Amino acid sequence: MKLLVTGGLGFIGSNFIHNILKNRDWEVVNVDAEFFGSSHHNLEGISNPENYTFVKGNITNRKLIDELVSECDTVVNFAAESHVDRSISDANPFLVSNIRGVFTILETIKEKRKKLVQISTDEVFGTIMKGSATEKSCFNASSPYSATKASAELLINAYITTYNVDAIITRCTNNYGPHQFVEKLIPKTIGLCRLDRKIPVYGTGKSIRDWIHVQDHCDAILTVLDKGKSGESYNISGSNEIDNVTIIKKILKLLEKSEDRLQFGEERPGEDLRYSLDSSKIFNELGWRPKINLDEGIEKTVNWYMSHDDKWWDNIPEETYSSTPWKNKA
Repeated sequence: MKLLVTGGLGFIGSNFIHNILKNRDWEVVNVDAEFFGSSHHNLEGISNPENYTFVKGNITNRKLIDELVSECDTVVNFAAESHVDRSISDANPFLVSNIRGVFTILETIKEKRKKLVQISTDEVFGTIMKGSATEKSCFNASSPYSATKASAELLINAYITTYNVDAIITRCTNNYGPHQFVEKLIPKTIGLCRLDRKIPVYGTGKSIRDWIHVQDHCDAILTVLDKGKSGESYNISGSNEIDNVTIIKKILKLLEKSEDRLQFGEERPGEDLRYSLDSSKIFNELGWRPKINLDEGIEKTVNWYMSHDDKWWDNIPEETYSSTPWKNKA
């Protein structure tokens, strides 16, 4: 098996490549544009480096994608602009990467008759006040980011129906773990604690997210590669629904910091109050379940970041720590 992994220098993509090279005798070609949040540090110490190739490039480059897909069996598409705050300040890069990029991949796999696994998000369903979203639930995207991911899903489903392309969609809840860029909640909280600063909390901090360790997510994607049915979608969740301020308090406790540093402020525009996925389909049909306990996973994550001072905390732009990052100039 030879995989083309797009966006493999980012958080989830790099963890997935580590997983594949450690557990499978597969070749991996990683194409990444080296945009915001990408880092070659994420892939230091990979297993079986002879099975790994890096190509710098953008998924909107049709000629490049044609060449790379021709040499591979399956595309796993992680490449995406993925931070809600930045999508609010400037949506254009999200439209280019998350829609145009997916269109380019689809055109290529249609012609080359290859397989696509698209990595999507629970955010396409928007706020779920009661129950949990199934694979059949309607989209209700709230942010430019989630709207572009929902658009990509619609485009993929159209290509499945119209052109019979071989594609599967996975949607996952909030990931955490090593190699996540500092703009996201958990590493940002750790970073601010290191700097002995206040921790900004959006609104009341009561927005609920379902947290899953990135290793569990990567195992789920591998399960979909092995057992998933073409044309289907699979929800992936960690069954750890918890509000944001409680996550922050867990980190403060681990770092022996006072809750006095919590600083409640503005609510983010269009903030979703609760995300929740029903993962019964992947549980029952493919036999996957998450393994990592939330408290154990957060403790390991905090320890990882605190032991990587030199590579993770140097040269972090000051605006990354903003209490209102959606107001940052693009």
